[in-house]
Amino acid sequence: MRLTSLTLAALLTAGTAYANPVAPADVVFTEDGAIEASLTGVAGDPEMGAKIMASKKMGNCIACHAVTALNDSPFHGEVGPELDGVGERWNAAELRGILANAKGVYDGTVMPSYYKVTGFIRPGDAYTGKAPTAPLDPLLSAQQIEDVVAFLGTLTE
Repeated sequence: MRLTSLTLAALLTAGTAYANPVAPADVVFTEDGAIEASLTGVAGDPEMGAKIMASKKMGNCIACHAVTALNDSPFHGEVGPELDGVGERWNAAELRGILANAKGVYDGTVMPSYYKVTGFIRPGDAYTGKAPTAPLDPLLSAQQIEDVVAFLGTLTE
């Protein structure tokens, strides 16, 4: 009985640790800016990733990128590269790294770093000098990053 209780406790503890997302400050990047490990340990949902990319309140990726699979959403941008076929050009680790910290991969890009909370000019400093002083949340959650990566991985043509 005792062995079973200890085994169950260990499994529950491991499951809880596995389900906790990696905090932005704890993300491990490769030399090329990729993130090999999932930020959540949970598979991304491609349908939710498509919604995040098209939503003006979440990722709003189509403000800059054209994506044929999202043609139902209006106002595709032309600032960033077209994302059709992106799932063939980059693997999940590379896509995750670009989403989390685009500036770490492409110096000078205007693409936001969706999972970074330090090391940038705080909103307001450049315009009013009255930036908020409290810690900022990432633009997307760890699971939202995984969802977008899953959707981008479906764009293979």
